[in-house]
Amino acid sequence: MKKIVVLSGAGMSADSGINTFRDSGGLWEGHDIMEVASPQGFRRNPTLVLDFYNKRRQQLFEVVPNAGHRVLAALEAHFTMHIVTQNVDDLHERAGSTRVLHLHGELLKARSTGPQQTVYPWKRDIGPGDRCADGYPLRPDIVWFGEAVPLLETAADLVMQADILLVVGTSLQVYPAAGLLGYKKYGVPIYLIDPNPSLSAGDMDNLTILAERAATGLPILANQLVDTWHGSDSPNP
Repeated sequence: MKKIVVLSGAGMSADSGINTFRDSGGLWEGHDIMEVASPQGFRRNPTLVLDFYNKRRQQLFEVVPNAGHRVLAALEAHFTMHIVTQNVDDLHERAGSTRVLHLHGELLKARSTGPQQTVYPWKRDIGPGDRCADGYPLRPDIVWFGEAVPLLETAADLVMQADILLVVGTSLQVYPAAGLLGYKKYGVPIYLIDPNPSLSAGDMDNLTILAERAATGLPILANQLVDTWHGSDSPNP
């Protein structure tokens, strides 16, 4: 089977009704990014940061995967699929995708602030009094600005092995994730799905652009992929 690696971002989840948080002024839900997405912000005001992510976590139980999520899961019948997502929700998994790597962490996990940084499955609010087994306070299992991205090397390895790359719901403007395309093999086809693409077909070799939202563009592209690379059977979202 051909190996497809999908790089997905906020636009993927936006079609399910999840806020992208960051507006044109650089604010997240009215907060400066460094207040709610940095280790320094957490040290200054842990209650504010916990509340911010508690609200994000609560929203997960009000939304469902969209057609884009479902069609990526359906493509596993035709390709070896790997999803590298900047999203911290679980919509890819809930749609049925089985190989999902979360670059920036997961809302449904909590992490110890202790030296072991133990990670726990977590579906309820994280409160100031919640502690790990060793007595350290818990924090969201989110990679904040200024922190290393532990799974970046794994993601780069996946991109190097890809036969086909899909980029959906992300402008790939935020580093280090933006550098992942630099690891692809020469000649590997890239499909970009974005209603307002920041790239053009001349920006890199073998690039195809679909100016569509994730939920509408992925079903269209999936049929093309199966027809081109794996016969005439089409996956259904």
